[in-house]
Amino acid sequence: MAERGILIGIAGGSGSGKTLVAKNIYADLGSDKVVRVCQDSYYKDLSHLSKEERLAQNFDHPHSMDTELLVSQVKALLDGDSINQPIYDFVNHVRKPGSIAIGPHLIIVLDGILIFNNPELRKLMDIKIFVDTASDIRLTRRLRRDILERGRAVQDILEQYEKSVRPMHMQFVEPSKMHADIIIPEGGYNRVAIDVIKTKIQALLRERGEL
Repeated sequence: MAERGILIGIAGGSGSGKTLVAKNIYADLGSDKVVRVCQDSYYKDLSHLSKEERLAQNFDHPHSMDTELLVSQVKALLDGDSINQPIYDFVNHVRKPGSIAIGPHLIIVLDGILIFNNPELRKLMDIKIFVDTASDIRLTRRLRRDILERGRAVQDILEQYEKSVRPMHMQFVEPSKMHADIIIPEGGYNRVAIDVIKTKIQALLRERGEL
């Protein structure tokens, strides 16, 4: 029977630098061993709602996520099976047709703002990392991303930040830091922390005879 995969969870606020941490782990350990799964792909499909109703949703609350599907697909990857990951349209807030086929890998890196809020998902993780970045830096990064990648207006971004992003961060994301094994200040730019994580992963691989 094949060895169970290794799951690395990377949480933190929107714009904290989770993606850069995940990419650094991916680059350091190699694509033959590592696959990245992003919680953002698992937002619930809102195609049954009008555009106005979709825009009014709180996308920073745990209920906005299809956590049941995420957990089942993470379990499948850990068991050595392939999955069909959904594709999410952030402009229209609907799930796109089709999916992305992801094959089994020894190491699965899962990142997302709310991944530590689900006990079942937490229990699957071998390493839990929280990326801790100052709120002003996170807001600046979110503004840049939403303007350039999602074509949103500055006023809309700031309004969403005030109404849902910040309060949900304080209610759900910040408290989830208590579950972390490692807390990284300044995300992927903290090379020392990345090296510590890499060393821990290599130790897990050696235990399984993979190094």
